[in-house]
Amino acid sequence: MKYLIYTYKRSFVVVFALIISCLARAEQHNAPLPDDSVEVSLLTCSPHDVVYSLYGHTALRYHDLRTGEDWTFNYGVFNFNKPFFVLRFLFGLTDYELGVVPFRVFRAEYSRYGCAVTEQVLNLTPEEKLRLRMALEENYKEENRVYRYNFIFDNCTTRSRDVVERNMGGEKVKYALQMLEVPLDEDRNTYRKLLHSLTQGHPWAEFGNDLCLGLRADLRISWREKQFLPLELMADVEGGRIIGGGGVRPLVKTTRYALEPGVQFVNEGFPLTPMQCFCLLLALSVAVAVVEVRRRKTFVLFDALLMTVVGVAGVLMGLLFFSEHPTTSTNLQIFLLCPATLFFIPSVVCRKSATYWKFSLIMLILFFLGAFWQDYAEGMEVLALCLLLRVCVNLYLAAQGKNGKSKRQIK
Repeated sequence: MKYLIYTYKRSFVVVFALIISCLARAEQHNAPLPDDSVEVSLLTCSPHDVVYSLYGHTALRYHDLRTGEDWTFNYGVFNFNKPFFVLRFLFGLTDYELGVVPFRVFRAEYSRYGCAVTEQVLNLTPEEKLRLRMALEENYKEENRVYRYNFIFDNCTTRSRDVVERNMGGEKVKYALQMLEVPLDEDRNTYRKLLHSLTQGHPWAEFGNDLCLGLRADLRISWREKQFLPLELMADVEGGRIIGGGGVRPLVKTTRYALEPGVQFVNEGFPLTPMQCFCLLLALSVAVAVVEVRRRKTFVLFDALLMTVVGVAGVLMGLLFFSEHPTTSTNLQIFLLCPATLFFIPSVVCRKSATYWKFSLIMLILFFLGAFWQDYAEGMEVLALCLLLRVCVNLYLAAQGKNGKSKRQIK
């Protein structure tokens, strides 16, 4: 009897041990792969008051929840203190690079500005995460990290999007607008309109953009071309799908704030808008013209000053025709801001010829005709009226002078 009880107990222990062993193996079999503990996210930073940050920013986050490894891959690193940075930027000769910093450092930087950082955790497989990590590490090599930056066609946002798309294996990323074939709204279907949506409240930044952007910025763009802006890419990614491998899955697993919106302090800029400044110039031009007609003599110094400003601006605009930024070429505002104006200053000061004023009249007509195709910077039409007034006054007084001289010769 004792032997039977002992045998039963021993069998029970063995069976219990086998059950525990099977459960442990099943738990081990169902445990997530090491890369399943990794989150790869698209980070979108909201705009803040600094000029180069009015359009937001995009970066990628690689976060291993198991090991605590947490890195931000940022394609928007540049050195603002490099010589002639602004000129190099205008001519498309600026080099940016891929930077890698701990996420807490990246987060602290945007926390100082009161920006929100939206995190979209991408719904990638372990293999896709590994492939993306290897691609980012390859990009970060010293010989690969620097690239020629282009504000619209090759920036921090397009680079982040492209590196994700290229490392999806045989699968493809499709965005909501692409799948639905929905055309862009009329108020955001060109590069210029999209930029205007982010420069509201910053009239001089908008004026600078519009002054440099040419005819191409007013052509209709596709849904993909608008993704050069961080907020546009974030919206498209939210409704995106990964297609392949026999199925369709959402591109985004979850969306959350990596940094809550804070308080932003807006610096007071120049108190007058570009339009207000040009209206004041027009009022001054009218006052000068009235005095000139009464005196029957032009103020050549006023003309010389106005021609100098227009000519210098025209030289800078003419140089932008040779910029590597495709959207700065074919800028019809050069009919108004014409660099050739500088060559006529001596003859205008000496009152030797009315050739410049006839030339200027032709250029102004072309400028006003160009408004049917290109959206000019704020106040440019008012400046054109100022120059047109100068043309009329100078041609009128020149004609009056000739008529008066002829009458004296007849007498």
